[in-house]
Amino acid sequence: MKVVSFLFLVSLFAASCGFIRHQPREALAEASISEPYDAVIVPGHPYNGESWSTTMNYRVYWSVYLYENDLAKNIIYSGGSVHSKYVEAKIMAKYAIELGIPAEHIFLDTIAEHSTENVYYSYQVAKKNGFNKIALATDPFQNKSLRRFIRNHQLPISELPAVFDTMGTPSKNEPIINANSAINSNFIALKQRENFFERLTGTFGKKIIWHEDDLPNEKMALKYEKLERLIRTDYTVENF
Repeated sequence: MKVVSFLFLVSLFAASCGFIRHQPREALAEASISEPYDAVIVPGHPYNGESWSTTMNYRVYWSVYLYENDLAKNIIYSGGSVHSKYVEAKIMAKYAIELGIPAEHIFLDTIAEHSTENVYYSYQVAKKNGFNKIALATDPFQNKSLRRFIRNHQLPISELPAVFDTMGTPSKNEPIINANSAINSNFIALKQRENFFERLTGTFGKKIIWHEDDLPNEKMALKYEKLERLIRTDYTVENF
């Protein structure tokens, strides 16, 4: 665990110094001179019941930065209870409220169990609430891993990855939250429900049931219909 945390911090430093690519800074500059996003999507990260992880810390603080600087009107936190009994989206929302984002500007997807699902199910939340201008707001590494998924499906979601030296160093004082209301009483860990290959399938978005009008063309619709992963009828998005 210490090795993983060290490597993550090294990666964050590399990103902030521009060693990876300049795209995050360019995306932020573009967002700063245009109309704010109606909503940004923030994927979840496991919560252990005691303290937020470095990854969750940075993702939540990035969303706070975007909201406070009028770059995003609303935040969609995404993530179910995947590796622990705590619903990731609810935990992040609690931290965000303590850090100053009004509850009425926070929306949740509590279904997603994989990063591709974070994107698609949050997109459904955005559509339900009439949000048109949407961006993915996460760390540069997750952003890069999801770029192909977004582009292959031509989802109308921009990229707004974190620029760490711009948002500043998050406070070491972790906000106090009541995590009990974020507990899933029916929790069963993903590793207990699925084997490695099943989880890998989910990681690549191969469990998503697509709505026809979210796909860019009939060819792709036919592909998912053949795989029994397509809904062609009108639908109502589940109330999260």
